[in-house]
Order: sequence, then structure tokens, then C-alpha cells
Amino acid sequence: MTRVDVVVVGLGLTGSAAAWALSRRGRSVVAFEAFQPDHRRGSSHGRSRIFRRAYTDRLYVELTGRAGELWRLLERESGESLLHRTGGLDHGAGGEPEAMAALLADAGVPAELIPPDEAARRWPGMSFEGPVLFHPEAGVIDPERAMAAMTRLATSAGARISYGTWVDALEPQSDGGVLVRTGSGSLHARTVVVAAGPWTEPLLSGLVKLPRLTVTQQQVFFFRPHESAVWPTFIREDDDAVYGLPEGPLLKVAEHGRGRVTTAEDRDGVVDPASRERVMSFVRRWLPGVDPAPCDELTCLYTSTDGEDFILDRQGPIVVCSPCSGHGAKFTPLVGEIAADLADGHPPIHERFTLAAHERPSGRDRRANS
Repeated sequence: MTRVDVVVVGLGLTGSAAAWALSRRGRSVVAFEAFQPDHRRGSSHGRSRIFRRAYTDRLYVELTGRAGELWRLLERESGESLLHRTGGLDHGAGGEPEAMAALLADAGVPAELIPPDEAARRWPGMSFEGPVLFHPEAGVIDPERAMAAMTRLATSAGARISYGTWVDALEPQSDGGVLVRTGSGSLHARTVVVAAGPWTEPLLSGLVKLPRLTVTQQQVFFFRPHESAVWPTFIREDDDAVYGLPEGPLLKVAEHGRGRVTTAEDRDGVVDPASRERVMSFVRRWLPGVDPAPCDELTCLYTSTDGEDFILDRQGPIVVCSPCSGHGAKFTPLVGEIAADLADGHPPIHERFTLAAHERPSGRDRRANS
């Protein structure tokens, strides 16, 4: 039977990053993806995600800095431009821009609080109320190009990548490894990294005691600005949160965390008309420089923990990676390194990301962390 150091299950952003990090360390790696590249069944498809340093949580501010360094490493090694700096805006009382500004200042991250009239002058296609936080390190990640770059680098370093291959079962063995059963055969792995997004719970049922993972179908909408302009990323959070970012000549706008509960297999891919109306109303109110009629729309999946913290932990020979909850994409290359550390037997990067921590109420508010 074929034996390898690590099997990676899932080749979205997280699995691709894990395969790259492990192969860079000289580990023998086989990575399985149930679908073909660029499929739209999960959470990583599309051409844009937000990178931002602004959080109301000191831990995530620190981790975004480490992730930013690794994005630059990925760009250097792949020869690709993957993170485009646009600057980012946060406003709305629910987002606590003043608190975020204080945390960024403590961390030495450039940022400024701007009065709403000054912000409207600098970004004339937008409207504001209350103080506006601007931080220039924010930008846009291209997830599909990033996944292609990481899997290409992993393959060059010796990893074997298999698309269109379902992992049917994981069976822990008496020698401490795992038998990985697929439709095309079985192999033995010293460790398995599960980065299966909304398929994590069904795959690990009976093997790992997981916290509640809620899968929701989200929708995003694309709008056409009236004039060509350099748009920043933005989040406005009051009672609810709406985020936006440029994608080519269009502006991508969506609600954070108001999707319909579903499963990976049962999602219908149908955009919620109520969400469309709410987002169009948001555009009319806060984005006067944009045509409020969407020119395109699509759905994706969130897999969320109750407190929106990640799961990055190991139980026996199984590494569980669920850096989702709608704000994990920006951390992609760092999560790959964390997964590789866990596979190599290192302790979790932080207690908050352990399986045990998720069994206890965190007391933290859910934030717009897109």
C-alpha cells in the first residue's frame, strides 16, 4: 500500500495552502479535491476577497500582519500578483472604527480616523456617517489565482494533486496513521489535514468531536460604478454588516452572515431576493456613485463557528482546519503554515483555535470580519 507523510483533503484556499507549506518542508504529500479546479460548490471560488488589518480583536490584527508577509512570499515564489493594495474603509457604529484605530495604532499599523465629510471628499462615490477608519494596507486577494499558484508550487516540490476524487472515509490505524479511502483506491498517511469546508462535519462524523459548524448559503452582487475610479474595500456595520470590494471594473457588495442555513449537498444556488433588495437599498443609500441595479450575482458557502473563531487543531492523526466564518481568506498562506506545523506535531498556534476552546462559550460578539 502507498504510504505518505500527509494527505490533504480539500483543495480550496486552505487545502492548497497546506499542500504548498508541507511540500515546501519536504514532506510527501497527496492532496485530494472532490471537484475540478475553479468549481463553485464551496467557499473559495471567484476572483476577489478582502485583505484587511482592521479588527476589534488584537489576536487577528497580529495574525493579519504575519499573513501579509506570507502573501508576499507566495507572490515572489510564484511570480504572480495576488494581493492588490487598495486601502480599506470601516464605518458605522457597530463596527467600532475608533476601537479598531486604537488597536492598529498599538500594533504599528498605519491608519487614520477621518471625519465623514472629508471621507466623502476623498471617495466621492460613497456616503458616510460618523468617523471613518482608513488603513492603506487593505486590499483585494484573487483566490482562484492564489489556489492555482499554490498547487503549482506544491506539485513542483513533489506533491501529488488529484482532482475529481472523493475521500469516502478516514480510518485511524493501530500504528497511529490513517487509512484514506477514495473511489480510486486507498493509501496510508501518517497525518491527514482536513480542509473540506462545508464537507468537514460529514467527513469527520464519529472521528472528531466537532463544535457546531453552521453552513449558510451567502449571495454576492456586482454593481457597475457610474465612473471609473479606484475603489477601496469597505465594511459598514450597524445592526447588520455589508461589505464591498472592487473586482475588475465592477464593485462586489454583499451582506455578511445573513445567509440561509443549508448543507454542502443541499444548497440550491438560488439567490435570496430579500438579500438582493437589502443590498440594492444599501447601494442607493451609501454608494451614490454606483448604479443600484446589480449586473451579476452568485452564491457561495460560509462554514461558521458560533463565535467566528477558526478551528486549527489536531486530534490524533487528524488535523482539522476550518478557518472560515466568512473571514478566513485573508489568512490563507498563514493557515497553510499552521496546518503544516500541526501535521509536524507542533502545538496549536493559539488556545482559542482549539477544539476544546470551541466547546465553551467565548462571550465574544460576532463581528463583520470579512
